[in-house]
Amino acid sequence: MDRLYGTHKPTNFVQKSLLAVGSGLMSIADPSRDDMISIFGETTGNLALRSMREQMIVDPEGDRILKERPVINTKTVNLDYLKSLPTGTLGKEYSNFLAKYNLTPDARRPVSFVDDVELAYIMRRYREIHDLTHVTLGMPINMLGEVTVKWFEGIQYGLPMCVLGAFFGPVRLGPRHTAKYLRLTLPWIVRTARQSRSFMNVYFENHWHKPIQEFRRELNILEPPPKI
Repeated sequence: MDRLYGTHKPTNFVQKSLLAVGSGLMSIADPSRDDMISIFGETTGNLALRSMREQMIVDPEGDRILKERPVINTKTVNLDYLKSLPTGTLGKEYSNFLAKYNLTPDARRPVSFVDDVELAYIMRRYREIHDLTHVTLGMPINMLGEVTVKWFEGIQYGLPMCVLGAFFGPVRLGPRHTAKYLRLTLPWIVRTARQSRSFMNVYFENHWHKPIQEFRRELNILEPPPKI
């Protein structure tokens, strides 16, 4: 099999199966191994990615994203502009989020094991909007915040990687976060994921200037629970 794009690594069914099992076990054992999580997501996500593509094709904004294939990195997003936006706007909140957690949009791993150019782009897009999902949902980067976002992504996208994180992540929560997770966060995120617009159909780059509360209303996002 020839390389389909620059970072593509051709693999057959047996190789993908071995990678999926190995990376899945490593991901459960050590959730900080983003390399293993990435491999697991790519080797198990084919059906989910195809379903995501179908949902994007029938949505005008999603279809536009597929055609234009925007990317989110420091070459395509003017971070100084986002920093200059008024407090409370999506762009400003995203800028603050990156600064608070010392993140950069360049940090996402390239896609390697998806054997379709368009599906590889969808996986890349999913990774690039992950931090924006945190911002839009009002979720911090801690275990409860990550579990909450994984529930949202698992319900909306059906990626096995996200479903695995949603189910196994809560075992690492402390007693206080477990109580809040069961009482407030889990019911909220399940309702929100089911009723809100798919984030894969959201051209985030065209909404930087919007107040985040207005943006959430447009996406039918329920008001997040009290800060975690």
